Amino acid sequence: MEHWDLQTVELDDRRPRILHSARGEARSILIGLAAGEAMQDHQVHERAYVVVIAGEVDLAGTTGGPGLAAVFEPNERHAVKAVTDARLLLVLAPWPGDGHPGTRDA
Repeated sequence: MEHWDLQTVELDDRRPRILHSARGEARSILIGLAAGEAMQDHQVHERAYVVVIAGEVDLAGTTGGPGLAAVFEPNERHAVKAVTDARLLLVLAPWPGDGHPGTRDA
């Protein structure tokens, strides 16, 4: 079993940290955002599960703090903005999703 305390895992220079990745299953990523920082409108090939661990964020127009969870369908466009310093757990499944650059034929 692997485990993490998501409130205390160190994040270097606020770069996302991959916690776990299993091809064909899922990828778990811890993200830190400074107050006012945003992940502009974007989409991913996978279903994206987002859980606010700390702080307050705006997830595609819904604002909330720890415990707020959202699910975005594959290719659904969305933006994320930190209202305060925040930590998010992002789970992408299945990993990698259909059409992901790592799954395309060369």
